[in-house]
Amino acid sequence: MSYDRQRQPLDPHSVFLPESPSQTAGPYVHIGLALDVAGLPERDHEIGNVMAGPDAEGQPIEIAGRVLDGIGDVVADVLIEAWQADAQGRYVTDFAFDNAFNSLGRAAPAATDAGHWTLHTVKPGRVMHPDGIEMAPHVNLVLFARGINVHLHTRLYFDDEQQANQACPFMQRVPPSRRHTLVAQRNGDNDAGQPRYDIVIRLQGDHETVFFDF
Repeated sequence: MSYDRQRQPLDPHSVFLPESPSQTAGPYVHIGLALDVAGLPERDHEIGNVMAGPDAEGQPIEIAGRVLDGIGDVVADVLIEAWQADAQGRYVTDFAFDNAFNSLGRAAPAATDAGHWTLHTVKPGRVMHPDGIEMAPHVNLVLFARGINVHLHTRLYFDDEQQANQACPFMQRVPPSRRHTLVAQRNGDNDAGQPRYDIVIRLQGDHETVFFDF
């Protein structure tokens, strides 16, 4: 059914249907999507923060992040969904819990981790942009949290891919002064000897992270 801007049915014989009510994702988003963080028993299978198993091709890495609000306080009830290519730049669309690698993962900060969330994955390969130019390795991130009416889309790039970042057609659309908000910093190795990358996502204020309207 079509409506004009006054939300009236264009067909005078149609029945007007009011818009469905909406609400934010929280404050109970963890209860449905991150049971371990909420302190609840997990289901037999959960989409978690481990996207790559030991048999996955490529360089295993850890991504660690925090989400801050406009005054710099940690957003503790955020849920992060990650979507990325594998080491060869291919997206795995047939999600299965026994796959060596899945392109989809979810992470949320535990109450004891001062707002830190982590993803265990592999360094993504370069994906071709529709213009025919390879994009820099990146991870697509979607944020859900209390007070966020529409989930937020952003990307994570890697600071040790400077040449690829500079040539990335997607990154070139971001003002140069704000590109750093998308770049995770290499911070040594984790306890398993895997490269660790740290990112701080700021919802508002100084150095606000760039979000995309997909």
